[in-house]
Amino acid sequence: MTALIEARDLPGLTPFSLALRQALKTGSSRRLTRFAAGGLMVELRATGDSVWALIRREGKGGLAVRTAFVPEGDFECSVEKIVDGEAARLKVTSALGLHEIVVRSGGDALEHIRVTVELTPAVPLLVPFLPRDLYPLDALDDPAGAVGHVEASQRGLNSGLLYFRIDEPAFGNILYFQNLTAMNPYYLATGTKPDGAVGGVWPELGYLPPTPPQSGTPPTEPLPAGVKVTLSDAILVFRHDGPPSEAESARQFLQMLGVAYQQLDLPITEYRDWIARAELTLRDLDEAPDATIRHYGHRYVHPYTGAEYPDIMVQMSLLSAIHDWGCWHGTPHPLEAEFKAGLSRFYDPKLKTLRRYLPNVGKDKDKDAVDSWYLYHPMLNLGRLALHGDQAMRRLFLKSVDFGVKAARHFNYDWPIMYKVTDFTVITEKAGDDRGQTDVGGIYAWVMLQAYELTDNHEYLQEARAAIEAAMGRRFNLNYQANLTAWGAAACMRLWRITDDQRYLDQSYVYLASFFHNSEIWESEIAFAKHYRNFLGVTCLQDAPYMAIYECFDSFAAFERYLDDSGPDLEPAVRMLVAEYCKYALDRAWYYYPDALPKEMLATEIRNGHIDRALSFPLEDLYPDGQPAGQVGQEIYGAGAAFVFATRSFHQVDDAPFLLHANHFIRARERTADHAMTISFDGGDTCLAALSLVRVKRRKLPRTRVVTVGGDVIRPKSVSADRIDYVVPANGRLVLSWD
Repeated sequence: MTALIEARDLPGLTPFSLALRQALKTGSSRRLTRFAAGGLMVELRATGDSVWALIRREGKGGLAVRTAFVPEGDFECSVEKIVDGEAARLKVTSALGLHEIVVRSGGDALEHIRVTVELTPAVPLLVPFLPRDLYPLDALDDPAGAVGHVEASQRGLNSGLLYFRIDEPAFGNILYFQNLTAMNPYYLATGTKPDGAVGGVWPELGYLPPTPPQSGTPPTEPLPAGVKVTLSDAILVFRHDGPPSEAESARQFLQMLGVAYQQLDLPITEYRDWIARAELTLRDLDEAPDATIRHYGHRYVHPYTGAEYPDIMVQMSLLSAIHDWGCWHGTPHPLEAEFKAGLSRFYDPKLKTLRRYLPNVGKDKDKDAVDSWYLYHPMLNLGRLALHGDQAMRRLFLKSVDFGVKAARHFNYDWPIMYKVTDFTVITEKAGDDRGQTDVGGIYAWVMLQAYELTDNHEYLQEARAAIEAAMGRRFNLNYQANLTAWGAAACMRLWRITDDQRYLDQSYVYLASFFHNSEIWESEIAFAKHYRNFLGVTCLQDAPYMAIYECFDSFAAFERYLDDSGPDLEPAVRMLVAEYCKYALDRAWYYYPDALPKEMLATEIRNGHIDRALSFPLEDLYPDGQPAGQVGQEIYGAGAAFVFATRSFHQVDDAPFLLHANHFIRARERTADHAMTISFDGGDTCLAALSLVRVKRRKLPRTRVVTVGGDVIRPKSVSADRIDYVVPANGRLVLSWD
């Protein structure tokens, strides 16, 4: 995030900014074509070395978007006949080859413009440099005269986006989004990756296509001659008024991101048998020597395969997930009772809190050190079990929760990275970006709301409010760890339901804006990434290079609560993005399991423990740039993923020969007849959901019929002896009937 940028504050102008400024000032450019897009006028012009799309609002300035860069300056432009959905089409011929530029526009409520640039090189083309493509303009078309503010830009290999506004002149709010998926062939051909590619320094912004590092002997990886490659696929979304507040900025970001999302060709998802995965996980938890260890006569879980000391977060995370499995299955699994039996050993009666480690932890660990979030996450799962009626878990929760309040008040709801649980001495105050654990207040607020529900003590409600209010003002720097941010959004939604205070609904958007800012809304094919999926994955920490399974499924669980507590007042784009995250998590998370990946792509240098492909425990880490998977380790503490996904995506139907599977949360279902039921989804209006009927063992699938409430029959996508698959609208009500 940057401060307001005025012309006098500019660090300088690049030759590219100066060239654009001069061309527009002197009139040396020539018009190729123009068209209107809502309240915007778009003009395509050629300058000495570039072709531009100038997007203006009368008297309010605008943007210059570079569509083609031809450094030798000798090129020919032709305006081509447009086809359906296009607003303009150009061909640019030069010694480089053929640039094809297509511009599309649309949007009644929010104007959006999409500019796609493809190049067919005339020769094997080495690319040492390509300039950025986006420049704000003042009312006189001067990039140095526009005054604005950059709110968010691409972090690492997350979505290639830029969210900013132009204040003087009052052009408004802009989301610039690069569809990085389209550039995979470019990255593969040049051996590059789009790490932090979208950003820049005002007024030179936008996409900086990655190029091979230059040196005395630079790499020689050309774009092949005669092969068309996409150089850019930029989507710009506009609002004419800048947001007046942090919360409104976040809401507009999510709304505009939703518009960009709807322009994408979304990856397909596959059916994942999370029930079978859960059963294998239970077997391995129970039987694998590297899964558990005994202390004090009780059984505890290793955090990683055969490695690390048992800790309370790991124990509670698995215990909660196995409890969910037992509730879904109808019979508690024996491991639930086994893992519960040793929990009291983590409790310190002197401090009146749960310790991270058992009392006999090795001297290579600081037994008094705790990550801020580690204090609260075990309480969250204790609270879940207590609210399910477990009296022992209720007692342990209530014995521990007041220490959590004490810690929160000590740090004034602004937690460090790590501290000593004995006296709150700070061990590590801030991360590399000079921030502490900025979103711990979110998970703390959720725990306080659990305590309030259990006790009706309004002090806990006030604690939840205090924590959320302390987080206000962090804007896009709110996210520290993805799942904590997701629980913060859920806590805000629950607070709104309890208090009817609009600020909390609005603040939920701030949490979610920070969460989706750190998401990967693109599908990578770089290196080993071609073997798995990363679409809509979220990097686990604000500065982490990888996606992690624990943050993935814990965010999924938090978003279930968020949507459960929401209602018709929820911003539609938010509902869509949250539902889509959960949909893709069910598909994408399958690839964390080492048996789902080629053996050769598994890491050989591993930070924690070892990788055993025969065990149904997930790897911690997958990378959008295709690095070897599992460098951090094989995560037994993430093994709860299978139970969480299975129990939320598979639904039992009384007296039916099938289970119902959906990759969206089913908001409501009602049995309307012996062989009929209605099913309601509340995902995105334009999105699709997968609905499957999965054969129950020793039964036969019946003939089925699915119709919308409007009477439209939906035909099966595929039919087999074991499963009938449908693709249905992700929002609305369906009627399912069977013989």
